[in-house]
Amino acid sequence: MKSDFNLLPLFLAVADTRNFRAAADRLGVTRSAVSQGVRRLEDQFGAQLVARTTRAVSLTEAGQRLRDALSRPMSEIAGAMERGADDAVPRGHLKIAVTSIAEAFLSGPLVASFAAAYPHVTLDVTVTDEEFDIVAEGFDAGVRLGEVIEQDMIAVPLTGEQREMVVAAPAYLDRHGRPETPADLLQHRCIGWRPGPQVAPYRWEFRTDDKSFSIAVEPQISSNDLRFLLRTALAGGGITFATADTFRPHVERGELVSLLEDHLPPFPGFYLYFPQRSDLSPKLRAMVDHIRRTRRAD
Repeated sequence: MKSDFNLLPLFLAVADTRNFRAAADRLGVTRSAVSQGVRRLEDQFGAQLVARTTRAVSLTEAGQRLRDALSRPMSEIAGAMERGADDAVPRGHLKIAVTSIAEAFLSGPLVASFAAAYPHVTLDVTVTDEEFDIVAEGFDAGVRLGEVIEQDMIAVPLTGEQREMVVAAPAYLDRHGRPETPADLLQHRCIGWRPGPQVAPYRWEFRTDDKSFSIAVEPQISSNDLRFLLRTALAGGGITFATADTFRPHVERGELVSLLEDHLPPFPGFYLYFPQRSDLSPKLRAMVDHIRRTRRAD
């Protein structure tokens, strides 16, 4: 397809302003004209250039390459247009923001097998529990619980249903007894998780007789690091609460005891999510396909 260089000013305005409305105002055209022009340019380029959500606009890796090329001589710009997305081989830098509780992604095997299968993709994983717009912050995708993902995102299942688990070491229970109801936790030393230093510890959520409720346990020990909570519980420091995947191996070995199981129903699991788009970059498509293959194999 012959390149239409008349579309480049539209793209450049979006790249500079990171906003379709502002780009339209700069060029004296309608927002629709800018949006349609950028889409036509993407069709010519053979890859998505701009990541869009209802809240933010950012350049994809391919878009940044084109933006860089626009500061070079015209011959190089034409070459960049002709090369487009290079080829269908997954390559480039894939940035993913992952919640610290997504054990299925962070445990190692998924990422290790992805790296082996796609040697030309560099994977940059930021573990964070902060809530932010992944597009505005320059991430290609994120991993979070399905119930907190924005509706304008595409969500690919990473796990099946999850459930929380309340655990303590046998040594702690020998000294302090075993809670029989969620309310009994208020009389115990608890170890709580919080997403950040300025955020209150997470309330522990339960369900009894089809009624959901939460308990603010006022933990004596709290942290945003699940590994610290786990190690403290293993050392007999108190009772803690997190997704079952975090504790299951230790429960199976008898190092921790699962408590209050009848009060902890399942809930939707973790998903890889990213902005809606008609075509995925090869690197992100590779991650989506790898997750789907891994789930089928489990």
